[in-house]
Amino acid sequence: MRASWKQPFQYPRPSEVIDHKANEPVKEKGAGGKSKQRARHTTRTLKQIGVYLSLYRLKLMAVLAMVVLSSAFSLLGPFLAGTAIDRFLISQDSGFLWFLVAMAAVFVLQSLTSWLQSVWMIGISQQTVYRMRKQLFDHLHRLPIPYFGKRQHGELMSRVTNDIENISSSLNSSVIQVFSSVLLLAGTIAVMLWLSPLLTLITFTVVPLMAIGMKWITNRTGKLFKEQQRNLGQLNGFVEETLSGQRIVKVFSKEQSVIEEFRAHNERIRLSGFWAQTISGFVPKLMNVLNNLSFAVIAGVGAILALNDQITVGVIVIFAEYSRQFTRPLNDLANQWNTLLSAVAGAERVFDVLGEREEQSDEGEAAAVEALRGDVVFQNVSFAYEGREATISDVSLKVSSGETVAIIGPTGAGKSTLIQLLCRFYDPSSGVILIDGKDSRRIRRESLRAHMAFVLQEPFLFEGTIRENIRYGKLDASDDEVERAARLANAHAFIVRMKGGYDARLRMDGTGISQGQKQLLAIARAVLANPSILVLDEATSSIDTVTEIKIQEALQRLMQNRTSFVIAHRLNTIRGADQIVVLQDGAVIEQGTHRELTARNGYYSNMTDRQDMMP
Repeated sequence: MRASWKQPFQYPRPSEVIDHKANEPVKEKGAGGKSKQRARHTTRTLKQIGVYLSLYRLKLMAVLAMVVLSSAFSLLGPFLAGTAIDRFLISQDSGFLWFLVAMAAVFVLQSLTSWLQSVWMIGISQQTVYRMRKQLFDHLHRLPIPYFGKRQHGELMSRVTNDIENISSSLNSSVIQVFSSVLLLAGTIAVMLWLSPLLTLITFTVVPLMAIGMKWITNRTGKLFKEQQRNLGQLNGFVEETLSGQRIVKVFSKEQSVIEEFRAHNERIRLSGFWAQTISGFVPKLMNVLNNLSFAVIAGVGAILALNDQITVGVIVIFAEYSRQFTRPLNDLANQWNTLLSAVAGAERVFDVLGEREEQSDEGEAAAVEALRGDVVFQNVSFAYEGREATISDVSLKVSSGETVAIIGPTGAGKSTLIQLLCRFYDPSSGVILIDGKDSRRIRRESLRAHMAFVLQEPFLFEGTIRENIRYGKLDASDDEVERAARLANAHAFIVRMKGGYDARLRMDGTGISQGQKQLLAIARAVLANPSILVLDEATSSIDTVTEIKIQEALQRLMQNRTSFVIAHRLNTIRGADQIVVLQDGAVIEQGTHRELTARNGYYSNMTDRQDMMP
């Protein structure tokens, strides 16, 4: 069980480090405007990454100081080597030994400053992605429930793991390398111009060739890296979905089908990755060719100038080294640009999630509540999902504290929507929901849900011990309270028979125990939460008869003195409800007790007769 369950953990809000308005998705335009759209998107994403890095200004200043020193030592080394040739090998001046010591010190300091800048930048990058990953995970928990229904969980997982790790890899090397390369390039050009403008001009002849080659490469790799990240996210989503539905895959003998679909996803990643890496791999090859060409030209022209006493041999040596230092930063910039493109592709996906609208915030007058009696009133409540027709229309319902109300109706009647309105996953489009006489919109969502508990049709258990799963209903509960809840839920008997008892470890989603045992643990979790309002959603469906009796007994104990909302299709489980509400097409068509509704010979009576006739 994860430690965060034992102590509530407060994550920072995204507004602490980023402006969400800047993260609204940029819509793709037609073919004629694509490149401009992508360029603006990339710039925006780099600025957002810069917001994170700005939190470590002092550390970055120290890193940049090391970059400046490292670049200065890199420039000084070749200059000293050329000077040594002119002064000591040709002119035979004294002091050569001390000059060698000075050169050795320069190269040692250059290595030391390079090492320090790398170590410090790694620390900054790890702190940055730690904050980013924490912020993203925190933001996911503030998104509305419908957001997760529209997206594959594996694809979202890819953004938390792969995409952020891609950003980490880039920050570890690319940010410093880009600054270092620019600084080294500017210093090299300045010294070369000072030594020989003519040789500098000759060296520059390879720059147009580099620019043309780099433009051709980056125009292709940018799209390929984005496609690679998108394909990777789709593959993660497919794998997560397939593994979660493994029973269905096997029952319908679709193993070969999903294997073929996986191959198709895998092939798309292979092709996009192959071409992205292959084309970006042209960069060092191109640079090596141009570097050797520049070296040959400098050596030839320099020799002619030296023979005519226009420059010294030492200057030729300096220029030969600087010509390599001139192309090396360009080479590094080209390589790091491809890495940055890959990181930006991942960062865009992360910021797209961070740019999603959070669950609607509580109104300014909303306040926490210490306790609830459980009186619930729906007054002319209507609701429509965005862009759809009304799902709930003019529903009125009054439930007194401690009462049990059963909600039935055909699929799509609006039963789940009614519960989601009660829990404030949504707020009504019109009408009002009163809880203890107070508009639910005046109660903070977190506070309201703290007084509610749910037992769902498909109970979810976390990886960890049985004790920790039950304690999820109340994190500070004692072992005695956990055991008491398990006894009330009829779960104690099967728990103590398991190896390890309450400390027996469960795999994710409770794999290894029966559906009925999962449901009993879910009921124990709800008992421990001690809610004022209880929601039961088909809690006894797909359960064998013996286990159903145990579950029904546990639910009866759980529902005592609590306002309970029961969604059910099996009508024999709700005959004793204080109220039965029949929904159809989002409207209440019948309402009353089992005896009252049966006597009316309406929709409920017909449903009861049909189920009674079923074997």
